Amino acid sequence: MKALMKQTKPAKPHEVEKKWHLIDAENLVVGRVAVIIANLIRGKHKASFTPHVDNGDHVVVINADKVRFTSNKVETKTYYKHTGYAGGIKETNPKRILEGKNPHHVLEKAVKNMVPRGPLGRAVMKNLHLYVGTEHPHGGQDPQVLDVASMNRKNKVGA
Repeated sequence: MKALMKQTKPAKPHEVEKKWHLIDAENLVVGRVAVIIANLIRGKHKASFTPHVDNGDHVVVINADKVRFTSNKVETKTYYKHTGYAGGIKETNPKRILEGKNPHHVLEKAVKNMVPRGPLGRAVMKNLHLYVGTEHPHGGQDPQVLDVASMNRKNKVGA
């Protein structure tokens, strides 16, 4: 009976092949594009996915400042952070972040909340490269362009 049973071998870190993907985030909904990015950098799209190994691909996101929110979440959604001092809780909304100095933090925070916490999550987040404009320094890696807008349309019910 042992001859009929097959087992999937877990991936080892030195056996992982990492590809490069390019996503244009202009006019894409934050949560929908964050799910796709999180799955790519985690490696869940691969048949060799292993939960305890970083076998995800690198993802380059351009126009990260031009993402959008559905409804009026851009004003009503609240992000919290704590300074570390007593009574030091600060709050802000996506509109202030998108108009501020680092507008790509909105998309970064959305993806970061979708990957595991701990050393693996920190290693996986190094595979994410966010840029505000259309220029990026990763042209030498020849990233393949992903059409995320069509991926979202296919996954919707009734579309």
